[in-house]
Amino acid sequence: MEFFKIRKDIPFMRHALVFNVISLITFILAVFFLATKGLNYSIEFTGGTVFELHYDHSADTQKIRAALDKAHFSEASVLNFGSSRDVLVRLPLKSGQSSADLSKNVMATLSAEDKGVQLRRVEFVGPEVGRQLADNAALALVVASLGIMGYLALRFEWRFSVAAIIANLHDVVIILGCFALFQWEFSLPVLAAVLAVLGYSVNESVVIADRVRENFRKMRRASVTEIIDNAITSTISRTIITHGCTQAMVLSMLLFGGAALHYFAMALTIGICFGIYSSVLVMAPIVRWLGVSRTQFIRPPKTKKQEAVV
Repeated sequence: MEFFKIRKDIPFMRHALVFNVISLITFILAVFFLATKGLNYSIEFTGGTVFELHYDHSADTQKIRAALDKAHFSEASVLNFGSSRDVLVRLPLKSGQSSADLSKNVMATLSAEDKGVQLRRVEFVGPEVGRQLADNAALALVVASLGIMGYLALRFEWRFSVAAIIANLHDVVIILGCFALFQWEFSLPVLAAVLAVLGYSVNESVVIADRVRENFRKMRRASVTEIIDNAITSTISRTIITHGCTQAMVLSMLLFGGAALHYFAMALTIGICFGIYSSVLVMAPIVRWLGVSRTQFIRPPKTKKQEAVV
């Protein structure tokens, strides 16, 4: 299905060097912010205490946060959980304070503010668990990247494998760089969004790579640059439909999903936007510069001597 059909190929590769320089600068800035500022890890990674509260009326998260600030719990994270009456409070780990004492102090503070609060659940996450989660997250990222590279190398050619993983890791690093720059909370849902972007971005790369391979067989007299430009141009309508529908869903989560889904949707939004950019203006130029050619996809005809040997 196509919304429109472009008759003349758009010369994307003519400006490939400029866009790749922009990508390199953006990538270096993201790495710089990660190295200097670091990620603002949530308590799932750093350790802390989680309180699940229930109110007999719609809870005002601003008043709850203000009450905790007065009681010197200024680093508390307060958000609705499930419904407007359910609230999730997260407090970072502090030395010299037990989980039981912390629970009593928090409930005393909130009960003094509103008698309708009930404690449903308390969970303590130790720093050892947080370090293990961080290690597992890094391992998942490495395994996913190796799996993508292996798949593309087997289905297409090693040049597409290298180019696609560079483009996809470019998206991941930029997402992490944005979270480091603005010090947005990096939690388990955000980690899930990063891994989802890694898999989602490769989808566009696979579509373009498949069209490039098909063009090498159809466009016998065209140059490599013309083949890649045609592959990107012919998939633009599909790209708009696919990414537009996905972004519409993500945008609804970003606007109406509340605090629980805000950073998850933010990470997906950044990943979708840069995923389109990297597949078209990062992956494709790298494939061309690595020396992709028609002979890698079309076997030369056998000579009479080879046929005789067979």
